[in-house]
Amino acid sequence: MTNDSRVEKFPAAALSGLRMELMQSGVDSFQAAEMITAFLASRGYGADPAMVREVVTRLESTACPVDCIQKELERVAWTM
Repeated sequence: MTNDSRVEKFPAAALSGLRMELMQSGVDSFQAAEMITAFLASRGYGADPAMVREVVTRLESTACPVDCIQKELERVAWTM
């Protein structure tokens, strides 16, 4: 479980880049989850792989704007 007070607000440009990469890459859900996990890890966060796959499902089912991505990442990220 995450503690939102410990998760930073990721820069909008970084989230936009992640969103664009996910949209244009043509990867499956598992690969998208790996991309999100790598994004978090590069910023010093860990995440439960099953929870990240749930995030991917939500992102795929809606046109999730940057603030939605921020909220989802806050929900699954924990500090390492």
